[in-house]
Amino acid sequence: MPLQNRVTPFGDIVAVPARGMFTGNRGIIHDPNTKTLLNRRWSNPAWITCVCEFRGRRRDVMARQSWTELFFLDEATSFAAGHRPCFYCRRDDANRFRTAWELGNGVTGVKATEIDRVLHAERLDGRGKRLHSIDGAIEALPEGAMVEADGESYLIAHGGVWRWSFAGYAEHDGALHDAQLLTPPSTMRALRAGYRPVLHPSASPHTPPSS
Repeated sequence: MPLQNRVTPFGDIVAVPARGMFTGNRGIIHDPNTKTLLNRRWSNPAWITCVCEFRGRRRDVMARQSWTELFFLDEATSFAAGHRPCFYCRRDDANRFRTAWELGNGVTGVKATEIDRVLHAERLDGRGKRLHSIDGAIEALPEGAMVEADGESYLIAHGGVWRWSFAGYAEHDGALHDAQLLTPPSTMRALRAGYRPVLHPSASPHTPPSS
């Protein structure tokens, strides 16, 4: 049975077989004796995205009273859920993200804790996901941004719109009605300023979702 540690673009944590390209955490939110989630969905405002392999280290997932291993299809998914790159295992990416975040948001010299504070206000509405209005056309959003329409998640990439699933992306040809932004606005501005998130290979023209 898969563990309940796969994250959707809405930030929900569910149990599915697909693991994804990245791991990450929001602090300790599981019981190591049962490997099940606690009622809370975060214990730390630093929601980070990590690589699945780092210096040969291996972890028994959700087996210790340590950070709860979460998994994401790709970096765009983790951004939509409200995470940001880890400054430990992804230092170069994290520094590039911080530079773009500063440029996009018109600030300088920010610390990771300051980014976390802004993101925490942008990603949550009570215990649920905070959605944001879209200023302009969906197609004008930066590469890697994600939106919600009719309860589904969509990625903006390669000049098109891609429907998200745990298996990957499928190109979407129809119109999206009453769409709202899933990616936190400050992260969206970092994307607009030049940060390019790692996307699942299925988000490429003529590439079907993986099984």
